[in-house]
Amino acid sequence: MSTPATTTQAPLGSGFGATTTAQEALAGRDLTGRLALVTGGYSGLGRETTRVLAEAGATVIVPARTPEKAAVALEGLPRVEQDVLDLQDPASIDAFAARVLDSGRPLDTLITSAGIMAVPLSRDARGNESQLSTNHLGHFRLTTRLWPALRRAERARVISVSSRGHRIAAVDFEDPNFERREYDKWVAYGQSKSANALFAVALDARGQADGMRAFSVHPGTILTDLARHLSDDELRAMGALDDQGRPITGNLKTIEQGAATAIWCATSSDLDGRGGVYCEDVDIAAGVPPDSPSGDGVRPWAINPEAAERLWALSVDLEGVDLP
Repeated sequence: MSTPATTTQAPLGSGFGATTTAQEALAGRDLTGRLALVTGGYSGLGRETTRVLAEAGATVIVPARTPEKAAVALEGLPRVEQDVLDLQDPASIDAFAARVLDSGRPLDTLITSAGIMAVPLSRDARGNESQLSTNHLGHFRLTTRLWPALRRAERARVISVSSRGHRIAAVDFEDPNFERREYDKWVAYGQSKSANALFAVALDARGQADGMRAFSVHPGTILTDLARHLSDDELRAMGALDDQGRPITGNLKTIEQGAATAIWCATSSDLDGRGGVYCEDVDIAAGVPPDSPSGDGVRPWAINPEAAERLWALSVDLEGVDLP
């Protein structure tokens, strides 16, 4: 692997911000002829991402574990192709990726939006903790399997949906699957979100020679189905609900605003020649110290190149796959 060009982890001054919508972040670009793939693309932020891409002319592949639910959610959207995918099942991932590759089309954009948050302890069939399995390992396997299609696009972009939840925990390389330490659903979530950011760092380093760039994004705080496992008390503690159980809209982004950073990372010419960075509020985020009291910015353990390489090696070991 050649030494990659680095992108400074600092805002560009994009002219956008926290209230920018996905449609505004697209800035009128015509995506006719492009092929995108959005995991989780039929629900919440993922559906808005799919809608904006498709209505701008892109063909969008949306895989789902529950095709019937996806069909209802995506009804009426143009140029959307549905398929079946279970991110905790290697055989399902491999079969889905094979169908995409068999079409012979270049894949211009891959947005890994599917995920789970703060769930009770469960494991996939191989023993991997479910949040690490769904949020990171499944997407790692999917990306490596889709690599030929990404290379074929020549200037593909991969957008790994992370979260400010990364500040909760770095990846524990000694016990990533909670086999020896006590399970904490928030620590597991934070670890998976740090993994999402590190994945973009390592993938970007590997993709540059083929013109492929990778980014991680924090969408913002949005009340979607992702929070279905949280109690009202937990949502109140997060500032998402008031004492009467009503959403506190002033503390939250809309779904249209939450999808904006991923759309910007996928389409903006401002990011040509850049990659491997964590983005939020429709700009590259600032790097902040580990003990920063701010909810904004990215902590060093989520963008550290050595940690990114260590995560890649761990993922290869756990998944048994690597780039061809």
